[in-house]
Amino acid sequence: MPTIDIPDLPVPGVSVVTGGSSGIGRATAARLASIGSTVVVGYNQRPDAAHEVVSGLAGSGHLAMRIAIDDAASIVSAAAMVTERFGKVDALVNCGGATTPVPASDLDGLTDEIFDRTVMLNLRGPFAMVRAFRPLLESGDNAAIVNISSIAARTGIGSSLAYLAAKGGLDSLTVALAKVLAPKIRVFSVSPAGVDTDFVPQRTRQQLEQVAQRLPLGHVTTPDDVARAVVACVVNLTSSTGIIVPVDEGRHI
Repeated sequence: MPTIDIPDLPVPGVSVVTGGSSGIGRATAARLASIGSTVVVGYNQRPDAAHEVVSGLAGSGHLAMRIAIDDAASIVSAAAMVTERFGKVDALVNCGGATTPVPASDLDGLTDEIFDRTVMLNLRGPFAMVRAFRPLLESGDNAAIVNISSIAARTGIGSSLAYLAAKGGLDSLTVALAKVLAPKIRVFSVSPAGVDTDFVPQRTRQQLEQVAQRLPLGHVTTPDDVARAVVACVVNLTSSTGIIVPVDEGRHI
């Protein structure tokens, strides 16, 4: 039989992961490093955790860097440091974010302060990262942006109305940026449901398991499940952009 010539997959030389000190960000940094990428692990208030992540990554040259996505000066400073150190970025993973749980029916409990901060961290922050890192990505090889969204944007069920609205905006931004940044930069949303992390305060493993029993795949999503989808977007989906990839055990169907 004739052999099939399968080209080597492109490996992102330099990757930047916000929210990289825990959860999905930590798992994504590990996956990217395992395929040979040099990873900038972005953190806000947990430098020790970020340095611990860096120390456990495969390969060398990784570094922890403060990137506070609610602080424009921090983002601009980080972009300048990455420019000086690497001169390019091949993959930007917008994983940083936060949520304050408020029941959907409690409209009074969803204060302006909670709403504005939720949108700032989960929508404005990723946009500010793209804006600051665009020149670095345009200098990259087969560059890609992956925004960590949420299936809440599609189902209308999430930790708060502000959170699902922000993630809906992030998905729309993904599609719009895919048009604006083409052909040099591909843009994706990876959209998980409940992931086994401490992202949502007071959510327990038991609650996640109870929900998982009602889903088609009957499995609690792990941070690494999401990380593998991120890597697939960056490395494998070279002819795709502007798409939203659910990682939700079939919750969306």
